[in-house]
Amino acid sequence: MRKAIIAACVVMGVFILLLASTYTFASDKKTADGKKALLERGKYLVTVGGCNDCHSPKKMTPKGPVPDEARILSGHPADEKLPEVPPNLFGPDRWGAITNNNLTGWVGPWGTSYASNLTPDLETGIGNMNEELFIRILRTGKFMGGTRDILPPMPWQEIGMLTDGDLKAVFAFLTSLKPLKNQVPAARPPQ
Repeated sequence: MRKAIIAACVVMGVFILLLASTYTFASDKKTADGKKALLERGKYLVTVGGCNDCHSPKKMTPKGPVPDEARILSGHPADEKLPEVPPNLFGPDRWGAITNNNLTGWVGPWGTSYASNLTPDLETGIGNMNEELFIRILRTGKFMGGTRDILPPMPWQEIGMLTDGDLKAVFAFLTSLKPLKNQVPAARPPQ
């Protein structure tokens, strides 16, 4: 009888362990599926939001410029100098802005702005940023949460209207990218 009780306890213990591991596996799968859905949503928003238009250097193809996949969302190339801006370019009856061939550097009445590195590089990208700061930047239009405004052509006002869930998805996707070291130049005031 005692052996039967011990055997029953062993069987019951094995059953409990199997049940617990099945629950853990299901829970882990649900978490992984949720993370995958979040990243897919973020990628979708970054794509349809046109982030690559300004934040990715381009390469020329027979069909025109396309984002350079090797430098995706790495911002204005650190070693690329903008050409001289012709004098008297801006005014009420003149052009409002000009850009480089990569569409990563812009000059207008606000000065010169460069598209930021959105990869998770710790030194030159958003790698030291947390989700809360990311959302605050896009809601307030303050560069790195500080006092300087985010400059044109960055449409932070529209992006800042995304839901918290959408902004969290964008941040999750951006931080899942390969970190690319690229120190974007600092913005310059009008000349």
